[in-house]
Amino acid sequence: MRTFRNPVLPGFYPDPSAIRVGEDYYLVTSSFEFFPGVPIFHSKDLVNWRQLGHVLDRPSQLNLDHTIPSMGIWAPTIRYHQGLFYMITTYVDNNKDQHNFYVTATDPAGDWSDPVWLEDAPGIDPSLFFDEDGRVYYTGNRVPPEGQDYPKHMDIWLQEIDLEQGKLTGPKLSIWQGALKVGHAQEGPHVYKIGGWYYVLIAEGGTGHTHAITIARSRNVTGPYEGHKANPILTHRHLGREYPIVNVGHGELVETQHGDWWMFCLASRTCGGYYRNLGRETFLTPVKWENEWPVVNPGKGVLELEAAAPDLPETKWPQLPARDDFDAAGLSLIWNFLRTPRGEFWSLTERPGHLRLRLKPEQLTEISNPSFIGRRQQHLSFRAAAEMTFKPGTPDETAGLVLIQNADNHFRYELKLEDGKQLLQLIVRSRGDEQLLASALYPQDKVQLKAEARGQEYSFYYRADEFGSWTALYERADGRVLSTDLAGGFTGAYIGMYASSQGAPSTNYADFDWFSYEEIE
Repeated sequence: MRTFRNPVLPGFYPDPSAIRVGEDYYLVTSSFEFFPGVPIFHSKDLVNWRQLGHVLDRPSQLNLDHTIPSMGIWAPTIRYHQGLFYMITTYVDNNKDQHNFYVTATDPAGDWSDPVWLEDAPGIDPSLFFDEDGRVYYTGNRVPPEGQDYPKHMDIWLQEIDLEQGKLTGPKLSIWQGALKVGHAQEGPHVYKIGGWYYVLIAEGGTGHTHAITIARSRNVTGPYEGHKANPILTHRHLGREYPIVNVGHGELVETQHGDWWMFCLASRTCGGYYRNLGRETFLTPVKWENEWPVVNPGKGVLELEAAAPDLPETKWPQLPARDDFDAAGLSLIWNFLRTPRGEFWSLTERPGHLRLRLKPEQLTEISNPSFIGRRQQHLSFRAAAEMTFKPGTPDETAGLVLIQNADNHFRYELKLEDGKQLLQLIVRSRGDEQLLASALYPQDKVQLKAEARGQEYSFYYRADEFGSWTALYERADGRVLSTDLAGGFTGAYIGMYASSQGAPSTNYADFDWFSYEEIE
């Protein structure tokens, strides 16, 4: 029996939404304050995924200036109808006001259109449903029109939408308010028509430990909907905090070309106790139908780290090399910026074979667009390294590697100038308070920096070149600072390259010859 490993998308890939078009599957996830926004993936077998690009990859589509951590792009939904792909999502601003929009493309790899912003579309987590009679419906969540009966009490609502005009039309209809009143924060609705029934699948219970997936059905798209007596159909909140997969929710149903059903959902793997450095990841589990209701992972009812693979031809894609030598014409799709990039602060051509980061006054500790390019941490234990050439000219100038959860929670492994001497230093910032963990004199301009994590023990090393042995700057730092459980928010840890003049003007730059990332046992 062929098996697969969960999560199918490891690392910070939350709120998965997926569709099948013929024998091809496409999937999108949330991206919050990172740019480009909404990564999009392609698969033939539901297990092996290759990234096609990002849906929101132009500043004209996505302005994230000054977006605070964990605001930005929430919970996209992807749909396909008559040759056109749709991605609909919410931009949440710093006041937590919600702005819903959709974009379209004939090719899921892009280019996608500029946003069509929807007026009078309250709430978050929008989805589109194309009915058989040609009508199209928008569904999302909102505060109930009659008011909230308890904290985070939300209403799932439905309204017809005119996609040609980009407008909601007709009355707003409340269709469901979840399975139980303890199941607060009703959100993430997806509507399907299966076997003569309309189903609405939602998340409730909040995004933390009590997260869950519930379902209701109706003979009419507008309701009334009856909740399944077996709700929630998937949750891990009853398994305790020692189960290795937690906060399961936000599901999406997909039928294969052979008539088999599967569910994508988000969940987190814990590490070193109840700590979630990687954020919320994308998991896959089978579904069977009994009495016209879905049964998730029959006989088990939980997500598994290893399970029987879908009955589809296994299709593996070429793996990205562990090392990026920055020889390509553009950045690899794994790389992201913090917020919409402003100014020409990076280049792959000014020094061929290198990524040049120009020092910007913006700092990692600010809600800004610093000179930072990073990728997700995708494994509980990993090794990341880079070779950097950098000569700081003033005490304000610094560059190196960073491991970041957000502006107030990160490690900065930097080369800088102090009292006329160059030194390497490791700073940890936890809940806004900084501590110098270690420093060492380092007079050379070229250095290889390495960060190695074994669970929650993060160690930092350096050497001059590949011919030398690694010297430890600091070992077994507490990596829990990178967990959402200490840092808060909805994202996951990133590892990347960084250069700053810390508020001062500068024309200096740091050149990175390569960056590598790999899982370790």
